[in-house]
Amino acid sequence: MSIHSALIIGGGIAGPVAATALRKAGIAAHVYEAYSGPSEGIGSGLALAPNGIAALDILGAGDPVRRIASPVSGMRLRVGGRMHELPTLSDQPPLQLVDRGELHRTLHDHAVAAGVPFTYDKRLTGVDEHDDGVTAHFADGSSATADILVGADGIRSTVRGLIDPSAPGPHYTGMLGFGAQVDFDIDVPDDTMVFAFGAKAYYLYWKGADGQIAWGANLPSKQYLSFTEARAKSPEYWLRILRDTYAPDTPGGEFARRTTADTLEITGALHIMPPVPHWYRDRLVLVGDSVHAPSNSSGQGASLAIESAVQLARCLRDIDSPTAAFAAYERLRRSRVEGITARAAKVNRSKTPGPVARKMMNAVMPLMVRTVMNPEKTMGAERRYRIDWDEPVQREIASAAS
Repeated sequence: MSIHSALIIGGGIAGPVAATALRKAGIAAHVYEAYSGPSEGIGSGLALAPNGIAALDILGAGDPVRRIASPVSGMRLRVGGRMHELPTLSDQPPLQLVDRGELHRTLHDHAVAAGVPFTYDKRLTGVDEHDDGVTAHFADGSSATADILVGADGIRSTVRGLIDPSAPGPHYTGMLGFGAQVDFDIDVPDDTMVFAFGAKAYYLYWKGADGQIAWGANLPSKQYLSFTEARAKSPEYWLRILRDTYAPDTPGGEFARRTTADTLEITGALHIMPPVPHWYRDRLVLVGDSVHAPSNSSGQGASLAIESAVQLARCLRDIDSPTAAFAAYERLRRSRVEGITARAAKVNRSKTPGPVARKMMNAVMPLMVRTVMNPEKTMGAERRYRIDWDEPVQREIASAAS
């Protein structure tokens, strides 16, 4: 093996997982994060699909994540005042709902236990590539050198711009994200998530392990607001808008009224990444949201980031040349992530149906559940996907091509 060390830029989800997987593959990985500490207080809840948890199991991180998660095996769709039971994949484990900050902490702690060092306050400004490695330069004047550099630095990736200055950035979905937990007694099973099409906006909810109702709002907004820009406005400002938007809805209006300023999680703009032409260059490569970020409608964003991190480590383990390893990694991943992204984009376009559309949805829902919403067709291949860590990458690629 000619690849012995890696610089990981970004300490969210993909970064710690990539570093842990690289250590498992025999490559020393060091995570450099721009913020001053672990990002434990950013974001609200997210769902990890069975394929994502299975990828974490390869690294021994699956059980620690299950311990902080709430399993969800049932799904319902609420359109106006009508509830529809959605079929599920009976042969697959349940989704695991986790708080994003708790997930960050758990993956960070697992990586540290595996021997991964983390260094904070390191904002990448540029790189120098040379015959035997790459040197990263940070805003504080320091630098670090390794055989390769992995960009796990999110949708606003600096590394993506270094690989290709003309690379596309994230597309705004036209929605802002919010989340909260409220005390409310509602008739929903403990293991069920409800997707609700309100009069003006989409929302979802489920019962947490503590008995509270967790809910997430996708608020239509023509104005783009980043995480920082959205949080610059007071929680009280957003609560007024949320309460007005969801007032006609049951139970969405009650969720909004019961949400308080100190419990509101403000996520800001929801994004989707268009196809990225160049996933790598020489000794630089992208992983996670920096290269593929489907909208939250996919239910696969974090799981795909975890999968890609593990697959990248496999390729670097089995292929000596960085560029050849990166090419194999892209070949394993591109069609899968772009297919899921395209599916989620279609879901986004249906999140704000008008009153006539809602009536039509209710009328045709029994047929839709059996046909276009059949989970076998929409999610079967996605959730049954499993990485075989022990199989040589070259054999997997050859088998797929034959």
